Amino acid sequence: MPLTINGTDHDFIGDPRTTLLDYLRDECGLTGTKKGCDHGQCGACTVLVNGQRINSCLTLAVMHEDDQVTTIEGLGTASNLHPLQAAFVRHDGYQCGYCTPGQICSAKAMIDEAANGWPSFVTADLFEPVKLTTDEIRERMSGNLCRCGAYSNIVDAVTEILETKR
Repeated sequence: MPLTINGTDHDFIGDPRTTLLDYLRDECGLTGTKKGCDHGQCGACTVLVNGQRINSCLTLAVMHEDDQVTTIEGLGTASNLHPLQAAFVRHDGYQCGYCTPGQICSAKAMIDEAANGWPSFVTADLFEPVKLTTDEIRERMSGNLCRCGAYSNIVDAVTEILETKR
């Protein structure tokens, strides 16, 4: 069964009960995606599937035949950081770093969702273009927990990226 992960084709032939998270970490060696709660509650395992964020611990690898999966390793490299990765570094939005890969993948998808006009629970006007205010960012990132409490730094990093896009 073919999967494309970070632009590279992979052939999944394992146990059909294998989560996408375990496949990424154990079979593909992509350990940037973290196993936190393994129940979809912390967001440490957030990856992008066809551009949308999902908790990879809650989905099976076999469910993603022909999908495009992007992990933190697919967003940037140490020598060529994705703008969000660089902003997280500048704003100290990573503290211990465990939740950071999921936070960055989630932030990438959040920015794209807003650009596509997807409202959130706190979107004030459903007929106006979505603006990622601090409240919007906090609401949209609420599925990604940070035990170190770097939330304000994460919001600052995302806000910097939004300001550079204007």
